[in-house]
Amino acid sequence: MSTKTNETDEPVLRDTRPPRGEDRAQYGVCAFLALLGTAVVVDGLGIPHLTSGIDPVGPRAVPLALGVALVIVAVLYAVDVARGGRGEPESGEDVDLTRGGDWRTVALLTGAFVVNAVLIERLGWVISGALLFWGSAFALGNRHHLRNLAIAAALSLGTFYAFAIGLGVNLPAGVLQGIL
Repeated sequence: MSTKTNETDEPVLRDTRPPRGEDRAQYGVCAFLALLGTAVVVDGLGIPHLTSGIDPVGPRAVPLALGVALVIVAVLYAVDVARGGRGEPESGEDVDLTRGGDWRTVALLTGAFVVNAVLIERLGWVISGALLFWGSAFALGNRHHLRNLAIAAALSLGTFYAFAIGLGVNLPAGVLQGIL
C-alpha cells in the first residue's frame, strides 16, 4: 500500500501489490524448493541401507524425510500463491530502502573472513579466530579496540577448548602447538 495526496491534500490509498495470481517470482521459489527436495530424495536413495541392532532405521531416513518435506512445502506454497497468497512486506524494520548498501562494512567483514581462512593453518585457530572476532567487531562499528581484543581472545580460546573437549574435534593450534 502506498499513500498519495490528491488536490485536496487528503491521502489516497493505492494498492501497489501485483494482482491476484500474478506474482510469478514466488513460483520460482516453489520450483527451487521442489528441485531441491527431489535432489535430496535422489541423493538419499543412493545411500546404502545398512542397518544394525543399534540403528534399525539406517542412514536413509533423514534425507528422505527432509526431501519429501521440501517437496510437500513446495506444493503447498504453490497452491497458496495460486490462491493469491502473498507475504506481508516488512514494516517493522528501521531501514531506509532508498539508500544503498554499506559496501565498506561488507568489504571489512569479507576481509576478516579471508584473513582467517588464510592464517588458520599457519597461526592456528586461537590467533586467527581472535583476528576474525576482532575484525568483525571493528567492521560492525565497535571502536573499543583493547576490550574487543580481550573479548576476541576469550572467544577464540573458549571455542578452541569447547571443540576439543566438548566435541572431540581438534582445531588447528598453529604456532601455539604444545602450549594449548
